[in-house]
Amino acid sequence: MAAVAATAPRAAGGLDLGPAQIVRAGEAYLQVPGYSVPSLAFWNGDAIPDLIVGEGGGGFDGKVRVYLNHGTPGAPQFSDYAYVVSGTADLVCPPAGCLGAFPRAAYWDADPRKDLLVGLSDGTVRLYTNTGSDTAPTFDAGRPLQVGPPGSKTDIDVGTRAAPIVADWDGDGLKDLVAGGYDGFVRVFLNEGTDAAPDFRAEVFAMKTGGAVYVGYRSSPVFADADGDGLRDLLSGDTEGRIWLFRNVGTALAPQFDEPVFVTAGGAAIDLTGLARSRPFACDWNADGRLDLLVGAGDGLVRLYPGLPEPATLLLAAAGLGGVAAGRWRRRLRLCHEAS
Repeated sequence: MAAVAATAPRAAGGLDLGPAQIVRAGEAYLQVPGYSVPSLAFWNGDAIPDLIVGEGGGGFDGKVRVYLNHGTPGAPQFSDYAYVVSGTADLVCPPAGCLGAFPRAAYWDADPRKDLLVGLSDGTVRLYTNTGSDTAPTFDAGRPLQVGPPGSKTDIDVGTRAAPIVADWDGDGLKDLVAGGYDGFVRVFLNEGTDAAPDFRAEVFAMKTGGAVYVGYRSSPVFADADGDGLRDLLSGDTEGRIWLFRNVGTALAPQFDEPVFVTAGGAAIDLTGLARSRPFACDWNADGRLDLLVGAGDGLVRLYPGLPEPATLLLAAAGLGGVAAGRWRRRLRLCHEAS
C-alpha cells in the first residue's frame, strides 16, 4: 500500500487515565536495555498475572524478561527476573534500530501450554512452541509464521518492526493475527484453519471510515473496549510516543474504525519524549475493574497509566447502585483479555 498522510486526531480524548506511574522492580525503576515492550501473562500458574518485557534494539540483543508477580492480583510486586529460554540458552532475537524482541504469550496450538509469539525487527513474526510445561515454560528454536494459499506460503513480513497481537478479529471463535509495523499501518491475517492449527491465507489492512488505519510510523496495536459498547476498539502506539484510539463503529464480526483521537492521561494527551516508540498493552493492572495501559518506550522503562473512575460510576457506587457500571467495565476487560 502506498504511503499516505496520517489523519490528525480531532482532539486529545478517549480513555480517562491518570498520570504515568513508573513500574518498579524492588526499590528501583524497572528498566531494560534498549526499548521496552511490556505485557501481562499468567506465566507460572499461580493465577496472579506476571510481567513480560521484551528488550533490545539500540545496540542491545533482543531478549524477553519474565518478572514473576509476588504480590497479589490487586497489588502487583516484582523484584528479580529471568530470561525466556529457547533450547538450552536465552532466547535471543536479532536487533535492529528501535526493536529487539516484541513478545506476546498465546495458547497457539492444541496443547494446554502457552507458547510465545515474537515480532522481529526485520518485520517477520516468529512462533516459539512451549516444550516445557504451562507453569514452567521453555521454548523450541522457533519458526516464522506464514501466509498464503496451501503450497505457496511465504513468511509473514510487515516490512520492519513487527508488532503482533492475537485477537479474534471477525468473531468466528478462531484466533487471528494482527500486526503493526514501521510503515504505520495495521495488518490483519484471518485464520482460515482451526483454533488449534491456524492457517493464514491472505493479508488485509484494518480500515477506518476514511481509509486504512494509519498512525504515521511504528504502529503497535492492542485491543480493548474503550467506550463500553461491547465492541473491541483499536489502540496503537507510534514513533512519537503517543497512543491513538480508533473506536469500532462497525460490528464484532466486521470491525470498522472511526477517525482517531489521542488517548489522554492526567488531562493531557500521552506524548512521550525522546526516541519514544510507544508500545502499549491494555490490562486491568490492579484488579479494580477499570481499564489500564502499560506502555513501553525507548528509555527502557515501563509506564502504567491507571484507569480513573467514570463520574457515573462514582455516583452509582455512592448510592449503592454500582453494579451496572461495574458490569460494563467487566465486559470491557473481558474483551481486552480475550484479545491478548
